[in-house]
Amino acid sequence: MANKTLMTLCLLSLFYMAKNDPQNESDVDDELCSNIEEESKYLYTGQDGLQDSPQTCTKTRRSRDTKSDLDHLIRSFEDWGFAADQLLLQTFPIDPERKNYVRQVRDALFSVVEPTPFNTRVKLVAASDEVLQDILDLHPDVVNEEMFQAFVSGNTVLYGSTPLSHRYGGHQFASWSGQLGDGRAAMLGEYVNRKGERWELQLKGSGLTPYSRRGDGRAVLRSSVREFLCSEAMYHLGVPTSRAATLIVSDDPVLRDQFYNGHPKKERGAIVLRLAKSWFRIGSLEILAANQETQLLKQLVDFIIKQYFTDIYKTLSEGDRYLTFFSDIVSQTAEMIALWQSVGFAHGVCNTDNFSLLSITIDYGPFGFMDSYNPEFVPNTSDDTGMYSYENQPDVGLFNLDKLREALAPLITELQRFQMTKILELYPDIYKTKYMEILRRKMGLLGEEEDDAMLAAVLFKMMTDTKADFTMTFRQLSELSLIQLESATIPSHLWAIRTLQPHEYFTRWLQVYSQRLRHHKEDNDEERKARMDATNPRYVLRNWMAESAIRKAEKDDFSEVKLLLKVLQNPYVKQEEAEKQGYGSLPPKWAKKLRVSCSS
Repeated sequence: MANKTLMTLCLLSLFYMAKNDPQNESDVDDELCSNIEEESKYLYTGQDGLQDSPQTCTKTRRSRDTKSDLDHLIRSFEDWGFAADQLLLQTFPIDPERKNYVRQVRDALFSVVEPTPFNTRVKLVAASDEVLQDILDLHPDVVNEEMFQAFVSGNTVLYGSTPLSHRYGGHQFASWSGQLGDGRAAMLGEYVNRKGERWELQLKGSGLTPYSRRGDGRAVLRSSVREFLCSEAMYHLGVPTSRAATLIVSDDPVLRDQFYNGHPKKERGAIVLRLAKSWFRIGSLEILAANQETQLLKQLVDFIIKQYFTDIYKTLSEGDRYLTFFSDIVSQTAEMIALWQSVGFAHGVCNTDNFSLLSITIDYGPFGFMDSYNPEFVPNTSDDTGMYSYENQPDVGLFNLDKLREALAPLITELQRFQMTKILELYPDIYKTKYMEILRRKMGLLGEEEDDAMLAAVLFKMMTDTKADFTMTFRQLSELSLIQLESATIPSHLWAIRTLQPHEYFTRWLQVYSQRLRHHKEDNDEERKARMDATNPRYVLRNWMAESAIRKAEKDDFSEVKLLLKVLQNPYVKQEEAEKQGYGSLPPKWAKKLRVSCSS
């Protein structure tokens, strides 16, 4: 890893310049809808490029609750089914061994593995109506059907379905780990919805597979709540991500040593039904290159390009396809990580087997959203060295992309390998450019000026020194009018900004910031606030919020899981229920004691 992270390089030395140079937030309700056309010009970058800002009320973003929309949905799960053409099953060689035991697999991408049914009665903890309706074409009432709950819990397999577990490898904490694979996941099948989108449905926590190594193939309620909620939270933050449809819990006991301290305890087994356009990851290619399965490697890369990078497939020759494919992943990965950084998200386990080839966030484990700003934030207690800290994530992305480059090397010429190296050298600039674009939006800045990175660097310096709240500092910055900025008048309710107030640079920084805002005379406080509130969320899935929901869920009270799902589907809008729960307030003191680990 580089000694200095790309994020730090992006923000260097501004505070030296500062050192040497002598309204209440109102509830946002249906009135927001009348301003949507104006606010929609403030954009964020999602999986498919520039999109409308996610800060729009639900009834404005989609009319799925209207009768006409519901009429198009499937009302009985008996009428739902996977696509007739299962591309993965039809395209690739399948492991010929049908017995389910841990083993090394060669010359195959998948093994056939049926989910292991739970022994006890299952309960539906929560379901994302949005995923069910918009992706799976299912009416919300379907979740009450016994057949549906049996399907999403792995207790039944649909007729004609061939569940698959994927074989892949990976570099874990920078060391090659050999064969890894879906150790507790089964891909049930591919579904093509009414919009023509193909999605792969996967159960996580569905039992043993050939890739379980020393595990039991199960997931527990604690980790499953976190994955379910974070998948949907990230989507609504505008970050490319896998999705989650349902969360099921059983009373089956699953033994876990949560902090690897010799004190295992029984927890409840759970399953998440999660979806992605593809679950292929960098490690999918690495295992084939490492084992010299070159023909299968070529077949897989060609398939990925044809299915998911269609413009490349249609317009370029084979050799150029591989270079452009790599270039696209470099750019998209840089943008994904820039978005992670912009919302204070640390993935926790940035191994190459957890990095998607579609540059979406996958495999939510010991992740965390920062409370107090700390560049060295490490959410995973298993990460003793801080290799995957918040500030290291841009560098980790570079490392992982280099491993992708190595995996593609057997398919290209010596000249193309050199060109691929040059492509990778563009990554730091792509990341820094994208990150600064987002920072300008977070600070409400129009246009680009040379000193913008410095302006951001001083802010981060103050936030680091004062331990200011990351999310609410940016959110509350929009509440200050130009007059308040210039006079350094901070209302008492802006608790995150007031945390910065004692810092020696604070008054001078407000002056420089307000001067920068005045460079665009056509701008005003109202429009700036709209831009900033469309970029800076009020709610993220803080660890303490997830923990509160988990503690209740373990007692069969799923109310807070459902509340969090609702709140996090509109993270840019102030919500009365969320405020009552303290989701927009200073985190409770006990939040600092929370720890998460790889044990799940």
